Amino acid sequence: MATAAQVSVTALPTLQKLGSTVDPNIDAQAVAKAWFDAFVNAVAAKDAAAVVDLLVDDAFWRDMLALTWDYRTFEGGDRVKEFLTDQLPRFSPSGFKLREDLVGLQTPFEDLAWIQGYFTFDTTVGRASGIFRLVPVADGSWKGHTVYTNLEDLEGFPEKIGSLRNKETNHGKWAEARRKEQECLDEEPSVIIIGGGQSGLEAAARLKVLGVKALVIERNERVGDNWRKRYAALCLHDPVWYDHMPYLPFPPTWPVFTPALKLADWLEFYAHSLELDVWTCTRVTSVEPGTKGKKWTVKVVRWDGRERLFEVNHVVFALGFSSDTIRMPNIPDQDKFEGQVLHASKHKLASDHLHKKVVVVGACTSAHDICSDYADHGVDVTMVQRSSTYVMSTKNGIPMLLGALYAENGPPTDLADRINSSFPNAIVKLLHQRVTKMLAEADKDILDGLRKVGFKLNMGEDESGLLQLVLKKAGGYYFDVGASQKIIDGKIKLKADGHIARFTPTGLLFEDGSTLDADVVIFATGYENAREAYLQLLPADLHSAVQPVWGINEEGELNSVSREIGGRGPGASRVAGLWSLMGNLAMCRFFSKHVALQIKAYEEGIFGERYQRGF
Repeated sequence: MATAAQVSVTALPTLQKLGSTVDPNIDAQAVAKAWFDAFVNAVAAKDAAAVVDLLVDDAFWRDMLALTWDYRTFEGGDRVKEFLTDQLPRFSPSGFKLREDLVGLQTPFEDLAWIQGYFTFDTTVGRASGIFRLVPVADGSWKGHTVYTNLEDLEGFPEKIGSLRNKETNHGKWAEARRKEQECLDEEPSVIIIGGGQSGLEAAARLKVLGVKALVIERNERVGDNWRKRYAALCLHDPVWYDHMPYLPFPPTWPVFTPALKLADWLEFYAHSLELDVWTCTRVTSVEPGTKGKKWTVKVVRWDGRERLFEVNHVVFALGFSSDTIRMPNIPDQDKFEGQVLHASKHKLASDHLHKKVVVVGACTSAHDICSDYADHGVDVTMVQRSSTYVMSTKNGIPMLLGALYAENGPPTDLADRINSSFPNAIVKLLHQRVTKMLAEADKDILDGLRKVGFKLNMGEDESGLLQLVLKKAGGYYFDVGASQKIIDGKIKLKADGHIARFTPTGLLFEDGSTLDADVVIFATGYENAREAYLQLLPADLHSAVQPVWGINEEGELNSVSREIGGRGPGASRVAGLWSLMGNLAMCRFFSKHVALQIKAYEEGIFGERYQRGF
């Protein structure tokens, strides 16, 4: 099993570390082609040692399904060699083609330089893509530092898009056929997807173009209500170029930052336009082991009380980051408080509390959004900060973190996704340590202002900023879109110098003896983790087989997202066919295809064996 020491990268491949320099006029095309030709020959010969000879000693190989049927990151020559020795004979990669138009020298920092190349290839099961980065070494040659391989399509089962779309005319038959399809009258679904947010809809869209019938079960009245029913001030802090959805990107008139209500309507439009089968006002009440030749029996209850049982081999849990169970601190004497107490999930409008004193407990995204909305409405609002927060501005942070990948004139989204995913997370952490320092300097005025009023800041795990907080906690940060200045200016009051001891009839008492008057106390303190929502639908004897969902493993890969929820645990076979998909729009766009490819491979009997060595 890989240890933490093995996973931790001590240094980036700097020119000083490599003992080399780079001529800015180097013929990157010639260097890349020469290396790629040698790489292809070594792979064709299934000579793992020869491949490793083309890499630096501390190289990485990250694979997504193409050569492992899993998500794996191998660090160091020995581990890469072991992996290739095992897997090259099984997948027989061939048909390599270098995209010469995508080869180029990149210098992200003065002391970092690599030649990046993009290629495609075939395996015994499908078509795949890859990305390599070459770094200069002391003898003047170039060697691979990172190699990334990704499954794109299954052999014989292409997506039915573009030239493979339906070419038949349809005179007056579409509406009735669509009704039957939507109601699953003539064909039972092969997949039940629980949740009709972006993750569920994108999974359904990916499966549909692969010819797999999926039914989305959404408990709300309308598709998009998971965004529509949240607090009115909610707005995405990721830019539009990062958030496009598969097969139907946002139009060029779309704003950079999407209001939640606008996104809700788009999701409804998306489901309708792509003819996704969605049952709204419907709940899944249980997912039990199947009894009629399928793996799972899914019981659903519709809006009018009708029950229906589906026998399927696959269930996708697309329930978002959190369960229905809110996370509320147990503060004594709440019953003595004469005002209103609610969780942020129940908050809707700042105008509900005009002329009242509002206290918001929490200091991450939701807390900032809610406080900012109250301030805009002239409400006396105080933020209670219990622990430090990582803060970065969207103005400076988005360009620095996403760069030219996701921008107005950036590369096609599919290509950007693959480039973005080609960096092992351990490398990204080290790069982000540098970017985080630069970003803090760019945000200096805001950060200094926050410190001056007592707001507690941090720089993320090991000063790596945002990414590790997202991957490990899915929280602990705020993308500043204006609330920070309101805190500095006192429009949002701040209480960050003590822990809450108990409620009083008129507000809160803190451990240091200070008090805070309030008519309304809102807890922006999050939810329990997604795993709890899954367990609520499964029989108790399967709970131990469900592995952690969010968070990263020792190789830096997500635990169970976009794969079966049994992970690599001892009870994995007991929950085979139960999948997890979650994340922001960008993650769901990318990983929804991986989920769909795995399910299609299972359905067609071509799914291989997940590569387990190293765990």
